[in-house]
Amino acid sequence: MANILLKDIEQYLEEEITISGWVNNVRSSGKILFIQFRDGTGSLQAVVDQKEVGAAVFDSAKTFTNESSISLTGQAKAEPRSPSGYEMLVKNLEIIQVAEDFPIGKKEHGPEFLMDNRHLWLRSPKQAAILKIRDEIVFAMREFFRQEGFTLTDSPILTPTSCEGSTTLFKTDYFGEDAYLSQSGQLYLEATIYSLGRVYDFGPTFRAEKSKTRRHLIEFWMLDAEAAFVEFEENLEIQEKLVSYLVDKVLTNRKKELEILERDTKLLAKVKPPFPRLRYDEVVAKQKIKWGDDLGAEEETEISQVYDKPVFITHYPAQTKSFYMQPDPEDQKYVLNSDLIAPEGYGEIVGGSQRIHDYKLLEQKIKEFKMPIDDYRWYLDLRRYGSVPHSGFGIGLERTVAWICGLSHVRETIPFARLLNRLRP
Repeated sequence: MANILLKDIEQYLEEEITISGWVNNVRSSGKILFIQFRDGTGSLQAVVDQKEVGAAVFDSAKTFTNESSISLTGQAKAEPRSPSGYEMLVKNLEIIQVAEDFPIGKKEHGPEFLMDNRHLWLRSPKQAAILKIRDEIVFAMREFFRQEGFTLTDSPILTPTSCEGSTTLFKTDYFGEDAYLSQSGQLYLEATIYSLGRVYDFGPTFRAEKSKTRRHLIEFWMLDAEAAFVEFEENLEIQEKLVSYLVDKVLTNRKKELEILERDTKLLAKVKPPFPRLRYDEVVAKQKIKWGDDLGAEEETEISQVYDKPVFITHYPAQTKSFYMQPDPEDQKYVLNSDLIAPEGYGEIVGGSQRIHDYKLLEQKIKEFKMPIDDYRWYLDLRRYGSVPHSGFGIGLERTVAWICGLSHVRETIPFARLLNRLRP
């Protein structure tokens, strides 16, 4: 008999089925055992009655430890008193492996211990809930972009040039030539808009930042999007629609996981367009930083506490941002860019801008920023052959997951976090 997944249990109630998975907990009541059981897709309570299975099978079940792997055969039924809502009366069972004493118990463990045992910590209900919400967000991203006419493309991870600046690049040898792990696929995406119009990529990116904040990972996943004939205002509208769509999908499809995380969803329910907008100068006027400085975690947190949904910060000074950003036609000291700050202190989750589409201006900016112009000849070519106004943005997956889940640290948003002091497991 093939194994039935617990996600499909509703279809097989009162039938004899076999399920395979792991023991979460065992409780004895004389000659009856109550097993909390999971298979990764769901959970139920299994009841092993000595009268039903016989003494030999019952005695073997008494050897179960937490995280032992087993197969159970019996009939499942709806049971409101069970935490999962379902219960199985076991008729037979098979022990696959009796686990050793599991190192992670119900007592409190420090974050370093849990991260050292991340390969085991992933099994906890909370961590499983986070990863399921992460999966929901990824699926919703792909769904959204297909609906909006974007085509998925792939950008290289090994690159000869920098998109965001050279100080945080991981350098490697590429057959005797210097190469770097990608910080963003943006420049390559800009090439593909001339073939496909609207495009996005989604993959790992790398920043060699010596930062230990709760918002930073060394390796993280980024979705970059670029669109031809889209200018600044429309670019903001696409970002609003995307973020609202992601939140709505999680609220609709992952209620159980949000409950496990004890996430207060009242604020999430308010995430609907339009989002508030502030210009950089408005923010600086109320902060301790001086004009021309980028916003730090402290400033972003203070801004986010004023609003109950994400807020755009726009029109940064050109000197603080990347060479490819389109100057504001009303005042070229500024660029047509935006950072989207999540509420509740989670910081920037999206960054975007209109891109320079004029060949001479882009060439001038590359020189001003002292970039190696030969490495950007191909990028300049895009402005020589059918150049059009275009815009794009990047959304960081892990920060988005941290915000929607209400987590205190981004390290729990990815199965195996790469942090300044952590390369293992």
